[in-house]
Formats: sequence, structure tokens, C-alpha cells
Amino acid sequence: MAEQGRGRAGDLPSATVDCALYEDGHRIPGQVSLGTIMQRIDPAAGRFAWIGLYEPTAEQLHEVAEAFGLHPLAVEDAVNAHQRPKLERYGDMLFLVLKTIVYVDHEEVTETSEIVDTGEIMVFAGPGYAITVRHGSAPPLDDLRRRLQQDPEQLGCGPAAVLHAVADMVVDRYVDVADAFAGDIDTLEAEVFSPDLPVDAGRIYQLKRELLEFKRAVMPLTSALQRLSAGTIPEIPPQVATYFRDVADHHERVSEQILSFDDLVTGILTASIAQLSVQQNADMRRISAWAALIAVPTLIVGVYGMNFDYMPELTSPYGYPAVWLLITLVCTVIYRALRRNKWL
Repeated sequence: MAEQGRGRAGDLPSATVDCALYEDGHRIPGQVSLGTIMQRIDPAAGRFAWIGLYEPTAEQLHEVAEAFGLHPLAVEDAVNAHQRPKLERYGDMLFLVLKTIVYVDHEEVTETSEIVDTGEIMVFAGPGYAITVRHGSAPPLDDLRRRLQQDPEQLGCGPAAVLHAVADMVVDRYVDVADAFAGDIDTLEAEVFSPDLPVDAGRIYQLKRELLEFKRAVMPLTSALQRLSAGTIPEIPPQVATYFRDVADHHERVSEQILSFDDLVTGILTASIAQLSVQQNADMRRISAWAALIAVPTLIVGVYGMNFDYMPELTSPYGYPAVWLLITLVCTVIYRALRRNKWL
């Protein structure tokens, strides 16, 4: 029996989700093998292949890499995943790494809430081929492929069109996640400044950690999109570079939102800690105020409890009520002073 992940010679690896040949933006019907692809791709004639893989092993990806001459360093990155977003150029091949973000639905932010889940999409784009490799929670590209197939004019731009479509989909999801993040931040901000009990700082810190994960996925992509939209890469046609400028604009908007979110969450965390400090100070003032009220009768009673033979008022018939009157009078004065100064 053949080893798992390897079929007959020329077959596509089992990690393949979809594979198709395109000519002038139209999908060529029928099943294709790796051998068929290599025989039929022709960039000059507008024919290219789009192969989609999901979490391939090193051996599975090696089959494809060997057929298309993919650079070993890019192949190693595509297998290992956990890469930083980047754009690399190896000869006439472009290798784009994208971090995908999925917003995890939750009722409220807790100290252990998972707000975002990350995945990765790698795209190899070269003469006559586009190879997409997904890892983790990266969304399937079936719908994206179908939308592109309904737009032969765009797909007719070849592998660069696939590269743009994948980047555009990923960045659009960034926009959606950023909008959802804004809702979580608004909720916590309202709770922090509400008159109820202070918000646990652990919840705010967890939101900040998840925001940092989002930031790590988005921010490094800036330079890659700038290069793709500049029109200086020969493998990217001018019309596709124009579309990349739109993607770069959306990405810039999300980047600015993330920076503002970071500042806002930091401010919320600071405000929460400050409110907690104010609350503790208020509690200490109340405790001190009650201690002052208790100290007065304690002092007076302590003095007259020393049991000396020669003490004033011990033998007076009015001594006992006079002491209670003194205690009441002094406590009343202190209480009114504390209330006036808002210590009670």
C-alpha cells in the first residue's frame, strides 16, 4: 500500500483541497493530475494552475515544490507555519505569508476569554501557477475561488489575481474583527465608568493581550502591501497593483484602529486601577472615621476605669450621666465634622 500523503506518480497530494487549470480567466473542466498541469500550463497563452492545500506535510508539499521549482526556504516556511506576515521574492516567484484572524463569539470578556483565533495562508505565485497553503483556523477559499471564477476578466490576470484576491479577503476580515473589537472595548469602558463595582483588571488585561495578538497579525503586513501596490514588481500587472492599493488602504484603516484601540485599552486599564485606588482610599477614610468615633468613648471610659480612690466626679451623683453627656456631645461634634468633610 502506498504511504499516506503520496499517491501514484503524478498524482496530487492528499492535502489538496482543490486544483484547477484556467485559461483566459475560465476554468478548464475535468480532473487534473500534477503531470497534466505541468504539461498544460502556459503563461504566454493565459493558462495557469491554482492548487489549494490544507496543512500539507513536508513530503506532500515537496511533491508540488519539486514540480514547480519552489524555493526550499519558502517551502520550509509553508510547512512549519507560525510565520510572520511577509512578502518574499525568489527569482520570478512571489511568496506571501498572511495571518488570518477569526473573531470568537463570547457573551462577555473574562480573564480567560479567547477573543481572536489566528491561522495562516501562504501563497506561492509564479509563472503559470498559484499555490495556496492554509494552516489552523484560516478560512476555506472555496467561496473566494467561486467568486473569482465568476469574474473571468479579473482571473484572466493570472496568479497575481489570486494573490490579490486572497490578500483582499484576509484584510476584509481584519476590518470585521476590528469592528467587533470596538464593541468589546465600548462595553468594558462603560463598565469601568459605571457607579457599580469596579471592573476586574484581569478582564481588561485579557482584552489587551488579545488585541496584541491581533496587532501582531496585522501590522507586519504593511510593508508587503506597499510593495505589491507600488507597481514595481514585474510579476504584478499594473491593473492588479491598482487593486492592491485599495487593499493597502483598508489595511491602513485597520492598523490605525488597532493603534487607537491599544491606547484606549491602556487608558481603560489605568482608569480601572485609579478607580480601585480611589475606592480603597474612600474605604480607608470611612474606617478611620469610625475609629475616631470609637476612640472618644474608649478614651473617656478608659480614664474613669482606672479605679483610683481620689478621682474627681467618682463620688458625685451626677458623674455617670455627666460622662455620658460628654461622650455623646463629643461624638456628635466629631460625627458632624466627618460628615461635613465627606468622610462618612
